[in-house]
Amino acid sequence: MTAFNPALYLVADQQFCRQGGIEAIVAEAIAGGVTMVQLRGDRRDLRQLLADAQALRRVTAKAGVAFVVNDHLDIALAAKADGVHVGQADMPAPFARQLLGKNKIVGLSVTNAAELVGIDPALVDYVGLGPVFPTQSKIDAAPALGLEGFSDLCRYIPLPVVAIGGIKPENAADVVAAGADGIAVVSAICSAADPRAAAAALAQSMAGAKK
Repeated sequence: MTAFNPALYLVADQQFCRQGGIEAIVAEAIAGGVTMVQLRGDRRDLRQLLADAQALRRVTAKAGVAFVVNDHLDIALAAKADGVHVGQADMPAPFARQLLGKNKIVGLSVTNAAELVGIDPALVDYVGLGPVFPTQSKIDAAPALGLEGFSDLCRYIPLPVVAIGGIKPENAADVVAAGADGIAVVSAICSAADPRAAAAALAQSMAGAKK
């Protein structure tokens, strides 16, 4: 397994990669400071999702950056990814862990207090918590938590917390100050004219918050 570091977590989604192919964008983003990559794609086109996963596995392996696949355990296994990220409506974390084994990464999405009961540190490595702010990159996103709501939930999570939802360089420091161990972004990097510069700006904002 590649080193696990979810500090600056890119959710790579082909739908938002408007300035170039997903492989090139991820490579540039890693050069700018991205420390972990998740592939999220069209559930109706599994062949393309597998091709993207294989391409991103090559890029991330070369850079020594952890790579997980959203939802699709079969794609993660076929592409030799470092793990999988599951949501509340996906394969339950216990089964994902059973199939992946103990040396792979399992991430879990949490959107509200009621879902905290599903967090088992013996099965899950990190929690993706959000959306913090309103987001356009996920059409079925839950209501935004806001900084206060996000901070309140962080206190009950005994694992690294990766914040997601509407995060940009101008608010990334506030999210870190609210308790996030890492931030996850989609369009802030994937749709940027310069993905490397966009990643660097986010990394700089986070570094300033941690001083």
